[in-house]
Amino acid sequence: MEMAAQLRRGISRQFSTGSLRKSGRFSFKRQASLDPQRNNMRFSFGRQSSLDPIRRRPMPEEPLTVVPENLDATMQLLFMACQGDVRGVQDLLDEGTDVNSIDLDGRTALHIAACEGHVGVVKLLLSRKANLDARDRWGSTAAADAKYYGNMDVYNILKARGAKAPKTRKTPMAVANPKEVPEYELNPFELQVRRADGIAKGVYQVAKWNGTKVAVKILDKESYTDPESINAFKCELTLLEKVRHPNIIQFVGAVTQNIPMMIVVEYHSKGDLGCYLLKKGRLSPSKSLRFALDIARGLNYLHECKPDPVVHCDLMPKNILLDSGGQLKVAGFGLVRLSKISAEKFKLAETAACTRHTSVYTAPELYKDELFDKSVDVYSFAVILYEMIEGIHPFHPKPTEEAIRLMCLDGKRPPYKKLKNYPSELKELLDECWSPDPSVRPNFAEIILRLDRVVTQGCKQGWWKDTFKLPWL
Repeated sequence: MEMAAQLRRGISRQFSTGSLRKSGRFSFKRQASLDPQRNNMRFSFGRQSSLDPIRRRPMPEEPLTVVPENLDATMQLLFMACQGDVRGVQDLLDEGTDVNSIDLDGRTALHIAACEGHVGVVKLLLSRKANLDARDRWGSTAAADAKYYGNMDVYNILKARGAKAPKTRKTPMAVANPKEVPEYELNPFELQVRRADGIAKGVYQVAKWNGTKVAVKILDKESYTDPESINAFKCELTLLEKVRHPNIIQFVGAVTQNIPMMIVVEYHSKGDLGCYLLKKGRLSPSKSLRFALDIARGLNYLHECKPDPVVHCDLMPKNILLDSGGQLKVAGFGLVRLSKISAEKFKLAETAACTRHTSVYTAPELYKDELFDKSVDVYSFAVILYEMIEGIHPFHPKPTEEAIRLMCLDGKRPPYKKLKNYPSELKELLDECWSPDPSVRPNFAEIILRLDRVVTQGCKQGWWKDTFKLPWL
């Protein structure tokens, strides 16, 4: 998590020597002091990006007229561009300074010269193959900056070269002050998303972030004017940001200040438990119980979150991911909208209640749209455990709708076949977990203890045909 936070704090351009090494990002607004002792200040040389949320703040101080000491070549280039010093820019470029060098805000010399309206510098930079389409951390280009500040001579030069001012729209989560931008905010231009046809709404898809594969959920175009969709996005983002556990999907970051808005989480090439069961069928005793413990630990963490527990309400194999080390991670929580009735009781929100749950993993209370508590996840856990042990859905080969009616309305449970090879304690635990009476179902803390005892007892008495490895005990 710390590594991800460091990676997304900005574009990594460091200062060279002296007291400026710790001074933070460079931006190009006017600033009063260059006291070397104030090494936590941001240095400012002129107008800021046209998309910087605080670009219109009054700037009464006089602009700098001399190059500050200890600036590296990039900062000198940007300073010269700000001053309109064509000869100074040319000398630095002749010495080998990259014409597309950037500061920590992603600003190039072309950005700066466009903001200030220095035609000569702009022409020189373009002759040295400056990148017309370079964007700063706010997504602004040199053309957009020139147009915003009324430097039409510069804008027309850039436009003649093929530059286009990007169209911008405010997001529902946009902040007025850059200091309020969340720590998790990612630069959207660091994300490479393959827009594939057939991607269903609300589904994560594979992308690359700084060369690393991640999973990205993109808010679709229609959702920006739908308060319910925005609230659902915020709810999922809030939950992902605060949870951290080995058996919970890892949050990487999000894009909330640019459109499209996105949520980014870790990617697992092994896929989900549903696909794994479809391929493998019945799992060995050791794997079934190890997976069960992974799921139970993840859910126990969610249920113990403070101040409010996180009730999954949609726990099923496709919402459980398998990492490269064979460990399960719970995902997909926070997607079902709940209305809190009391400290322990919940009800599906109206929008969620409209869509009747039709999953065999759904607890009877949810299916009948009644009040429920955290134990609905315990019921779902029991169905998943049964499927891992038996290798089939409950009441297979009956249709899913019929199996749901048998379990949720008639209170029936499928017969055990392979479970007969397990200790009787496991059968007792499973019976309690999917009991029609929610008060009978144990919590996940108790489930973990009882599963640990089953594993230990089975190993001691040699009940298993395969060998257990017990790193989790």
